[in-house]
Amino acid sequence: MTNAKFGVNLNNREPLIAPVYGLQDLLDLSTVAEERGFDSVWVGDSLFSKPRWEPINVLSAISQRTKTVKLGTACMVSGTRDPLYLALEWATLDALSNGRTILGTGMGNPEEGVRREYEAVRLEFEKRASIFEEGLDALRQLWTTGKVDLDGQFYKYDNISFYSGTEMKPLGPVQTPPPIWVVSNPRLTVGNKEEARTEKVISKAARRIAKYGDGWMTCCRARHPEEFSAQLAQVHDAIEEIGRDRSEFVMSYQVTMNIADSREEAHAGINSYISQYYPELSKAMDLLEWGPIGTPDDVIEWLKTFQAAGVDYFICRFGSLDQFGQVERFAKEVLPAFSGPGN
Repeated sequence: MTNAKFGVNLNNREPLIAPVYGLQDLLDLSTVAEERGFDSVWVGDSLFSKPRWEPINVLSAISQRTKTVKLGTACMVSGTRDPLYLALEWATLDALSNGRTILGTGMGNPEEGVRREYEAVRLEFEKRASIFEEGLDALRQLWTTGKVDLDGQFYKYDNISFYSGTEMKPLGPVQTPPPIWVVSNPRLTVGNKEEARTEKVISKAARRIAKYGDGWMTCCRARHPEEFSAQLAQVHDAIEEIGRDRSEFVMSYQVTMNIADSREEAHAGINSYISQYYPELSKAMDLLEWGPIGTPDDVIEWLKTFQAAGVDYFICRFGSLDQFGQVERFAKEVLPAFSGPGN
């Protein structure tokens, strides 16, 4: 079993729903996470259905506050963003951070709010998978070759590059390319109710991850490590099929948790939080599917179970109004359990 890595989701929506956690507190928490030994810090994305501070701007500020932690989105709905502008913005962020970025990105969940976001930017929600894939294709080309040629259904580019001929070379990121971790949460809302359709989605997602990504990001089925293992097997097969190396990929899980002295105390802390953070999804889901809620030992047990199922990397989101207290407690009482040989 390889050593797991841990990141902290800084909750860039929380400053809008919690009176004691502002945007400056979020920036301060990024430095605390770095000092406490976390590998990365993350922020989320939503245009207007779940308002939050814009992720690339926030990560740019964090890049100047920190030195070693990686900076990621968990996750960005890149399908609603113009690929050329996103490629330029992300390359700038990667340069500002000296090559520390990870683009966690997905096409968007099947929620009414996400549907309205696509409609607002004049894109067809039902075709979001194709829009997403064409966008990823454009990003990878620009970040690896410095230019993009694409004759897609939604995007057509003929030898486009961030280079006019007067610059020393095409503008690009430090990393070539910055890692892209593709999101796939096929059971987020349907669970096991439509297994045939879910399996079809998983198969398509596996091929998408292998072709366009450098990792897989998932969440929200916290009581089903066997589902993670089953989907991971399909991702492995897709990676092998196109001739890439599994060692190039990271398999990540964004987990929402609350750590307390008792399970009862932890449940009380997370219930109101999630209902405000994800009002639509929280009504459709069992909150225990978000992640472990309980004592440090409960959290350690859950993490080790999913590590054994194949998770390389945990992105920890704390469902609490006390973000600093949760980060400090996790660093002190949970991280040491994963720092020794073989963990």
